[in-house]
Amino acid sequence: MAMALSSVQATLFSGASMLRRSDTLRTFTFCLPFSSMTSSVTTDNLSRKKWRRPVVSVLEFGGVKISREDVVRDDPTNNVPDTIFSKLGLQLHRRDQHPLGILKNAIYDYFDSNYANKFNKFDDLCPIVSVKENFDDVLVPEDHVSRSYNDTYYIDPQTVLRCHTSAHQAELLRRGYTHFLVTGDVYRRDSIDSTHYPVFHQMEGFRVFVPDEWEPSGMDATSYAAADLKKCLEGLARHLFGAVEMRWVDTYFPFTNPSFELEIYFNEKWLEVLGCGVTEQEILKRNGQPNNVAWAFGLGLERLAMVLFDIPDIRLFWSSDERFTSQFSKGQLGVKFKPFSKYPPCYKDMSFWISESFTENNLCEVVRSVAGDLVEEVKLIDNFTNKKGMTSHCYRIAYRSMERSLTDEEINDLQWKVRELAENKLKVTLR
Repeated sequence: MAMALSSVQATLFSGASMLRRSDTLRTFTFCLPFSSMTSSVTTDNLSRKKWRRPVVSVLEFGGVKISREDVVRDDPTNNVPDTIFSKLGLQLHRRDQHPLGILKNAIYDYFDSNYANKFNKFDDLCPIVSVKENFDDVLVPEDHVSRSYNDTYYIDPQTVLRCHTSAHQAELLRRGYTHFLVTGDVYRRDSIDSTHYPVFHQMEGFRVFVPDEWEPSGMDATSYAAADLKKCLEGLARHLFGAVEMRWVDTYFPFTNPSFELEIYFNEKWLEVLGCGVTEQEILKRNGQPNNVAWAFGLGLERLAMVLFDIPDIRLFWSSDERFTSQFSKGQLGVKFKPFSKYPPCYKDMSFWISESFTENNLCEVVRSVAGDLVEEVKLIDNFTNKKGMTSHCYRIAYRSMERSLTDEEINDLQWKVRELAENKLKVTLR
């Protein structure tokens, strides 16, 4: 299951139901389930609404094209903006000459070499999943922060854009798969800086063991699975990073017990590579594997690719500029990126009195909706509460294009639009 990289991701694997629709899906077999900025919609309200199955069709080149009307709706229970909808179906991880595709294939090579013909690979599963698949099936508690509209993109009360590739785990188990790798784009409302983006890519690995595999060892099932997991992932780390020093850190995930993080000493510092653990028995029981044991791991492709390729800004992965794309070739893992942008950032500050419903993630959604990938960072630089109990926040917004110089006129225009939309959408009072 793919483990998380932000504060929410730290509690979920960074790391659905596969619905067949003969009329619209055809070769697109898997469609799996997972917010406007409306604070009045609660998780309790969501549970009483019926999940609406999305309508999807197949792109000519094998990707998934989803009608805008099925994802972006003028509805208080929908918080998916056009900027997020535009990323659906791009599937950077399926491009062999893209850093994410190169990394994915390098991981495939490791598993093909060490576990020949054992692991089924899925990298074209639909990112639209049900709340049950995204949360309930992997034992995420009902009161977990990741379920909120502040953190997850809801299409409707029972349908979301997956926030981890683990959303597909239960259905794959029910279909009889016992060794699989799932790679895909995942979606989370998040802060804006050089390492965070609302769309990123994860890979999950999963392996099931039957009693005949662990009983001869004299070890109990959990210990056997944990030992095999660590051996597998230490080998993967060496495959990607070379002969590096490693350490295991005990941690917590809702769907594994025990749970671990693997860290490596790379470029003179400790780097978290992935999260993993022995799968909670309840997940196996629910999905037809009551007598077996399993392990799972999850990793963020961008996190590792930024280190392996020396890519300084996560926005670059989405660039179509030839000065970026031409630097990478199929099968060439770890080619160091040569920066081509020396354009300076432009900073604009914005101060306002916040409302009770204000969240920083909602502000970041407003800024992204106006400036898109021209926004480099949104940072809180000052806050105070006056004698009347009113709280003021001051945010510094950094604008910078990776490909050209921005003019004062267009920056000023963007900033005024951000101010106007923040006031209207977030119910803040500008200062």
